Amino acid sequence: MDFVNLLPSPPQFFRLFLKVSLSLIYSNISSGYRRTSRLIEWSQSSFDIDPRTGFFPRQPLPELTQEFGIWEKAFADAMGNLSLGEDRSEEALSRRSYGEIWRSIIESWPVLDTSALRDDLRSSQRAHMVLAWLVNLYVHSIPLSDDSTSAPKRVPKSLAVPLVQISGFLGFAPVLTFADTVLWNCEPRDPEQPLSIDNMRFINLFSGTDDERNFYIASAKAELRGVEMLRIIDDFYSIPSTGDLNAISKISRELCRLASIIDDISGVIQSVRRHCNPHVFYWDIRPWFEGSDSRGPSGPGWIYEGIENSSELDLSGPSAGQSSVMHALDVFLDIDHKLHQKRNPKPSAENKRADRGFMERMRRYMPGKHREYLSYLSAHPRSVRELAKSIPALREPYDAAVMALKRLRDSHIRIACLPHSSSRGSGNGPVRGTGGNELSVLLKAGRDATRRAILKDN
Repeated sequence: MDFVNLLPSPPQFFRLFLKVSLSLIYSNISSGYRRTSRLIEWSQSSFDIDPRTGFFPRQPLPELTQEFGIWEKAFADAMGNLSLGEDRSEEALSRRSYGEIWRSIIESWPVLDTSALRDDLRSSQRAHMVLAWLVNLYVHSIPLSDDSTSAPKRVPKSLAVPLVQISGFLGFAPVLTFADTVLWNCEPRDPEQPLSIDNMRFINLFSGTDDERNFYIASAKAELRGVEMLRIIDDFYSIPSTGDLNAISKISRELCRLASIIDDISGVIQSVRRHCNPHVFYWDIRPWFEGSDSRGPSGPGWIYEGIENSSELDLSGPSAGQSSVMHALDVFLDIDHKLHQKRNPKPSAENKRADRGFMERMRRYMPGKHREYLSYLSAHPRSVRELAKSIPALREPYDAAVMALKRLRDSHIRIACLPHSSSRGSGNGPVRGTGGNELSVLLKAGRDATRRAILKDN
């Protein structure tokens, strides 16, 4: 091999040398910034993050003990035997009598003492998953009547009280979440091998359709591909100093690698349309996900019996906005969803109309330890965006990562907002997410906030 020809030409070498030299000069000028970026001792494991599986538990959550056997049995009994209350097909109607018996059994339960679960993380997570699924199965299998569409849905205290208690142990919302449907709802196909994209299967399905299974698989693929992003973030905060040539070169490479990973996740998102039929999703799957406020601010909502002021609880349904991986990426790249920073291009009128607190509110639907991780990242004095602003050699790699994230959000908009003819309520007001927000306005605001982080325009 001709190694000489692999070296840059003299002009190229000089430009590269000059670029890095100027970066070092800028970095020395900004030494005050570097002094504040001291390393803070931390470990991802303290935030319940596994080095191989990220926010997924390394092992499937174990079933609850016999003390809570009635919950597990009702959960197993519901699978494949209930239908949506709004579904009037012949098959759905044939399941109505079973649903009435199943719900009456739940209504007859005592309120179980959950204190034994307080210090058992995995059992608490399992209990949250089982109870949250039971709540949605209970609420959405109730047949609709003429007056039921305007009356609040009542969740029996046998479900509501323990779910609220366990949510307090775990530090997040007492309702079905992304963690319940994706992170805690899968297991390895081969139990002798670790959980991976190629070694996982989803256990519980509301609709029993392959489309629902494929929807969860796509979400899981994006999460697992994001594990490498978490390593990049960890590496960045672990660099003792960011001012030397080796550190600048490493950060540049890692930002380029980050852009490639984000593009991979975009590809996963685009695959959803091929494997999850929009009509099936909007009519057979998504209704099971809906939470108390899914019908918008004027909807009837839910009442958790046995809980004071239950209307103040966080009771939206599961959402991709609850993915801790994507939130970590936003924090790392310093995406300003709240419009606190003056950045270009200026927010549009529609951007300003969007729910600016949505992303922060979605953190309340993440397991508490995962939310603590995001708080740690937000509070860290070292910022990759500020570093890239002060070191010219990092500006292009940083912008490449931000542009990759913008492309991902463009893909999400196309997937989530274009199939209006398939979606419930199309032609009857704006399409809303499971949390009741105007979907198009919300997603475009997130995309535009990402665009404004690009340094080239600022």
